[in-house]
Amino acid sequence: MSLWLFLPVGIGLFLSILAGFLLPEEFPFLVSVDMGFTGIVFGMSIRSSRLVVFLLGYFVTLFALIVRYWDRRRIAQAQTMYADYVQNERENRRNFMRRLDHEIKNPLTGLRAALVNLREEKTDEERQRAVGNANRAVERLIRLLTDLRKLSELEERAIERYPVDIPELLDDVVTAARVNPVYEGREVNLLIPKIPSPFPTITGDRDLLLLAVYNLVENALKFTSASDSVEVRAMEDGRTVVIEVADTGAGIPSEDLSKIFEELYRGSNARGTEGSGLGLALVNRIATLHGGGVGVRSSQAEPRGTVFTLRLPRR
Repeated sequence: MSLWLFLPVGIGLFLSILAGFLLPEEFPFLVSVDMGFTGIVFGMSIRSSRLVVFLLGYFVTLFALIVRYWDRRRIAQAQTMYADYVQNERENRRNFMRRLDHEIKNPLTGLRAALVNLREEKTDEERQRAVGNANRAVERLIRLLTDLRKLSELEERAIERYPVDIPELLDDVVTAARVNPVYEGREVNLLIPKIPSPFPTITGDRDLLLLAVYNLVENALKFTSASDSVEVRAMEDGRTVVIEVADTGAGIPSEDLSKIFEELYRGSNARGTEGSGLGLALVNRIATLHGGGVGVRSSQAEPRGTVFTLRLPRR
């Protein structure tokens, strides 16, 4: 601990001792305080004045020690928080690399098996099946690498900032989902209030926002059946625009809800479904870049279903 913190009490002690040597014990020490029409005169002995000087130095030193203690404590807390942050980042990176290894290994294993079958199969039908398996493995790898590149680009570049018409954007998303041959015939409803009009705009990157909402819609379609419904709806909430993508699917297990926005995380009900495991991580990152956030609530009991909520600040 720095010795200068004890300087005030040292000076007070020195002055009190010096006053005892230089001045007589009963020398009156007078202080006059002017208070308008009247004046007050205080008197004290050298002994009392020595005590006052010493106590003044003592309390200044005590205050300095308290300030130094809280400063040290604040620094220690900041260092602990930073160490925890670094540790969490390392753990997250290790988890990411393990998931990435798993996600890459699966299609590579399928591709290798398809190539072996292609070489060994005798009939045209068997060879065509092997070619189809190889193509699916390659497509899965391409989808994974494409989403990884998108995430990397979001970390490196600034997003555009232009007015975005939410009803128009959601209409484009729903139209794209309806015309996707994979989801042909699926029911996707768009609900946007007509009053008050016009619907508030937001400022942001339209392409990224379209990607985020489309990922939520595609995710809902992917994990529901043909008999389920998907709704895309928008509303105002004070200074926030709220976009919800709801479905009547089987729901998400409660133990997965806190992790589904992590990169490459695949919940227990998603491991048999094709996907890169990066779609929701992209949505979360895009929402954060726009000063908003994304949340989820889900139930596997009746009435079952899942609702993803994207919140974005109004323009």
